[in-house]
Amino acid sequence: MSDRPPSFIDEAISAARGVAGLVVGNREVERRFDLTLRGLLGSLIALLFVTAISAALPMLMGQPGGVLRGILSYSLLLSLQVGCSAIVLVQLKRLDGFVPYFTADNWASVYVTILSTGLNLAGVSDEFLSLPVAVLVIVIAVNIGRLIVKLEPLQVAMFVIAQMVGAVAGGFVLSLFVPISS
Repeated sequence: MSDRPPSFIDEAISAARGVAGLVVGNREVERRFDLTLRGLLGSLIALLFVTAISAALPMLMGQPGGVLRGILSYSLLLSLQVGCSAIVLVQLKRLDGFVPYFTADNWASVYVTILSTGLNLAGVSDEFLSLPVAVLVIVIAVNIGRLIVKLEPLQVAMFVIAQMVGAVAGGFVLSLFVPISS
């Protein structure tokens, strides 16, 4: 076996299997992710790439101004979600779980974004996707808390609620400062 780290493609494929494992609650899912700082960097690169493509799609479909709004929206929502999660991890004295959480969450965001964007491009409306995607995101968040960060059940609840508070706060701030495109 080689001491060479896996390629980015190998890491992305393994992470895709990890995200699928998070969806079904596979207890062995942790081994699918590189939960080191190197893995965090790879997940951030993948997330930036997918976010940029997803944000540029409205412009390619003739809706000017969508790129900036998409990037601003996603950046704010991610920052608030991660910040709220970090606060809970500090309170639980489990900051050691931050890099594994952030890595797994980034990869989950990559694949959920690819899935929802693909379904949108196939003609499935946002109104139809909203609830299933929200449930999927909550299932993944719970399983990241349980299986990756290894929190106790009440701690998982606090962790997921903190992420939801960050998302709601981000939505509120966005509604105040970023006009909704028509």
